[in-house]
Amino acid sequence: MIRATLWAAGLYRRGQRNARHVQVRHNRVHAARLPRAFDGFTMLHISDMHADMSHGAMRRVAELLPSLAYDVCVLTGDFRGKTFGPFAEAIDGIARVRAHLHGPIYGVLGNHDTIRMVPALEAMGVRMLLNECVTIARDAARIHLAGIDDAHFFRVDNIEKAGDPIPQGAFAVLLSHTPEVYRQAAHAEFDLMLSGHTHGGQICLPGRIPITLDSNLPRRLGAGAWTHQGMAGYTSVGAGSSIVAVRLNCPPEITLHRLECA
Repeated sequence: MIRATLWAAGLYRRGQRNARHVQVRHNRVHAARLPRAFDGFTMLHISDMHADMSHGAMRRVAELLPSLAYDVCVLTGDFRGKTFGPFAEAIDGIARVRAHLHGPIYGVLGNHDTIRMVPALEAMGVRMLLNECVTIARDAARIHLAGIDDAHFFRVDNIEKAGDPIPQGAFAVLLSHTPEVYRQAAHAEFDLMLSGHTHGGQICLPGRIPITLDSNLPRRLGAGAWTHQGMAGYTSVGAGSSIVAVRLNCPPEITLHRLECA
């Protein structure tokens, strides 16, 4: 239906071209609790790759990656386009992008993904965080990176379990495929939350006004940087496309988040 409507409006070809034109965005995060040793620490954020149906976008991402400088890479879910059936094509697409990534890579699953993808993702060097937390060290300083399972469809997220190992008052980042758990994340005193899922609407009216975000959250949290009760957040519009590989008034992205001491 979406494809037919866009064809009739003469927008389908344009939407396909837009979907391949992935942009690099930059986001600066000022944090009072960030250890001085981590001032300038940069995280490459890639979300919603849908690698089995976003071939052009994945080629563009692979072209962009070698020129980027970052300390860690985080992947916030939806590695495949379908929500059922075989996923080998998606894994192959992720592997081609992964070949151009360096440094530690961490990821969480999205609502399009299956737990059966985890062994293949970890075999290619992606440390999947399944309601878990890891510590990142720089000299004697530490920051913490937690990741939760999908909270949108499967509802298997557990912020309490993921955040339990984090010391009180320590700087912590939460990876969640969907930003819908922003209230719980802020209550758990995370400093930064990185998400995706919404695609920013993917097909938007002029001015990047989304027709729908497929999420239960305020529209101001649907794309880009935001804050809630002292917690910084960022919702990526995604590198790939869902359902139909087209985008209008909402270009795909990968994002560099630079952490800075407030």
